[in-house]
Amino acid sequence: MVTWEAPGPGYWELDRSHHVGGATPLIRYILTASMPAGMRRVFAELGTPADTLDCAFVNGFMYTRLRPLVGADRPAKKLPPRLVLQAVTRLHPKFRSRTRAAQRVQVERPWRKVIADWENGGRARIESANLAFQKVDLGELDDATLIEHVRDLVTHCRASWEHHFWLHGYDLGPIGLYLTGCREWGIEPSDAIPLLEGASPSTSAPTRIVARLRAAIEASGSTPASLDGIRSISPQVAEDLDRYLEYRGAIMVSRYDLDGLTLAEMPEVVLATILHGVERTVGDGLEHRIELVRSRVPAAHQDEFDHRLEEARSAMNLRDDNGPNTAEWPLGLLRLGLLEVGRRMVAAGTTGEPADALELQLDELAVDVLAGRRPTAAELDRRRRERAELASLVAPMSLGEPEPAPPLELLPRALGDLVKTVQTVIEQLGMAGERSTGGLHGIGVGDRTYRGRARRADSPEQAIDRLEPGDVLVVPCTTPAYNSVLTLAGAVVTADGGPLSHAAVLARELGIPAVVGARGALTEIPDGALVDVDPIVGAVRIVAEQ
Repeated sequence: MVTWEAPGPGYWELDRSHHVGGATPLIRYILTASMPAGMRRVFAELGTPADTLDCAFVNGFMYTRLRPLVGADRPAKKLPPRLVLQAVTRLHPKFRSRTRAAQRVQVERPWRKVIADWENGGRARIESANLAFQKVDLGELDDATLIEHVRDLVTHCRASWEHHFWLHGYDLGPIGLYLTGCREWGIEPSDAIPLLEGASPSTSAPTRIVARLRAAIEASGSTPASLDGIRSISPQVAEDLDRYLEYRGAIMVSRYDLDGLTLAEMPEVVLATILHGVERTVGDGLEHRIELVRSRVPAAHQDEFDHRLEEARSAMNLRDDNGPNTAEWPLGLLRLGLLEVGRRMVAAGTTGEPADALELQLDELAVDVLAGRRPTAAELDRRRRERAELASLVAPMSLGEPEPAPPLELLPRALGDLVKTVQTVIEQLGMAGERSTGGLHGIGVGDRTYRGRARRADSPEQAIDRLEPGDVLVVPCTTPAYNSVLTLAGAVVTADGGPLSHAAVLARELGIPAVVGARGALTEIPDGALVDVDPIVGAVRIVAEQ
């Protein structure tokens, strides 16, 4: 019998905007090691009055807890008197240090430097590290060197994911400050977030490369039946395609776990995207829309609105360039390394499928595993079946006793402002909060209703693989790397996520109608059903079943 218990003291909330259950052993290790470390560092630098964002897995589902700065392991059931609280937040050394940091941040606005560093060498350094691993010919490695390579990839993932979470403080921070400011001026996120449209060229970059390839194919008058057929058109086309796959092929597309697929593992989808993907115009009338919202801001705060909007827009590209490079590419490389281990296990007769290697734990990555001495094929099969069974469960939205938070007015002002920013970001990402467990209503993105056939399957990989041009893609959630395949879709529906989730950002940047956070999408929409995706009211309507 499955039981659901909090993984530690305090109040834990389910995160379904990134992980949907059934997590593999290595992603559990990578996340629980990297998220608290990266968030602890950036919280201290920005002056956030919390220790970190803790991460734990319960029955394969990811839960997070905003870990208090003081007394985190002995959470109180009720708050002390207001005077005591006020004294602690002003006199305790940890709070005094965070207050100084928060005040300094308000003046220095350090995200400007972090964003500039990313655009002027930071991204390139990470790409270089990923390419160095990618260029290793796995088939040429002996068994011991292959195992060492895979263990190095685990270390690379852990460090790169820690950097990923650290960067999120500097990309989501200015976005959160913009949204909290707007709320204070009477503008809700539903009106403020659309003004970030068009600020993420990294999201639309793959569509521009694919469009260039499509134009070359059309000019040739041919209809290639394979990627090699595209390469045969001309040396320049071959070079463009190979460079595209060099930087995109090993990126995990379908999920944030090792049992997803990299782009290069779906050659038919890559081919279809090149031949049939659709470019859409975005950003029409943006300046006018910005001016309309700005006019609702009190005159005394309009300059501040301008500054915060500018900084939020400059952060958007880092926000969606961050994940593919620091998280999904390293993870894809680790998947490919593990599959090579799995192929050798199959060749040695110690297991039946290369994917069995995805069930390995960190301490099992040794040459012994190739000989089947630990763990056995039966044990690996048991782990896979158990993960699949757990992934089908409906996990509780929260675990543990709620932790009373001190009223924001008792905090020094700089700290109170940062708490509001963190709360706003978590809310708009759709990472936490009580929500219904069903229904076809969510957050709408776009201004037109789209009718098409729903492409839903038991896994995101199956749905993407079967996607036909113009279909409505119905998936649990998306990663930023979905921008490599979404131009095939007429619309997208996700069961999880909020208006700042990757699905919502991708839909805005690519001009694709979407409804995100429709909790019943995977259970109430039959595969092949004709559906209307209505972002105006944030609803999906089933017109006819197949």
